[in-house]
Amino acid sequence: MAAEQNAVPDEASEDAVAPTTPEPFDLINKSVVKATVLLRELGRHRDGINVTELAQSVKMSRPTAFRLLLSLEQTGFVEREDNRYKLGWQLAHLGRLADPYAGAVARIQPVLDEYATRLNETFSFVIMRGDSDHEVIAEASGSRYLATQLYLGGTYPLHASATGKIILAEQSDDHIKATLPEKLESFTAHTITSRGSLLKELRHVREQGYAVTDEELEEGLFAMCCAVRDPSGGLVGVLCINGPVQRLKSDRQSEFERELRQGAEEIAKILA
Repeated sequence: MAAEQNAVPDEASEDAVAPTTPEPFDLINKSVVKATVLLRELGRHRDGINVTELAQSVKMSRPTAFRLLLSLEQTGFVEREDNRYKLGWQLAHLGRLADPYAGAVARIQPVLDEYATRLNETFSFVIMRGDSDHEVIAEASGSRYLATQLYLGGTYPLHASATGKIILAEQSDDHIKATLPEKLESFTAHTITSRGSLLKELRHVREQGYAVTDEELEEGLFAMCCAVRDPSGGLVGVLCINGPVQRLKSDRQSEFERELRQGAEEIAKILA
């Protein structure tokens, strides 16, 4: 967020702060507002920032910024190392407890139902819970019910699923090399079990903007997935179409890709 957007008046001009809600002005605690401004700015500096730079970024006096940072440090919301401040463990803990997409299923399900009915195939939506943590929160099937294992409430193996490939494609090759073994688990005779081969596949995913799994997770199963992104481009979910390889890996594959991209855009607007 730009410094101008984060700027708040300091001690001498606190009376100029306008309340952002219809609540009476005297109910607004300006110190709390300023503390949240500092936290938002700290989120932009993963390696930390000193108090002088931080105060300048949000147009706040250094003494005020230091006083607020000291309080936040005492409660675990901010950490200090070599006089550089960063977000603390307590904020990370609260973040894991929060659900930024509460009620998402109710909003997403009609989209899945519409696409599943119109294309007569099975669609699923995966929500991101972290860099790699994810969960299947919604599924919908047309009249051609997918006669295979469904994953509602579960997760997919990253290297052997189209969803996982979308997630891994967000990461650098160096990070993947550091987190995945050279030999990967096999689920079928078609599973990519070489880390090197997987890295080549992920480069292809990044170029084309979607991922497929062709009998790599289950025999006979073909899936195509597309990223769902927030307004800043961050990955918030994955939309997939799943079905028998004989049906989806066909001359309709380009149609499925087009529909999948369109559905991902619709869901992105719903979650924005």
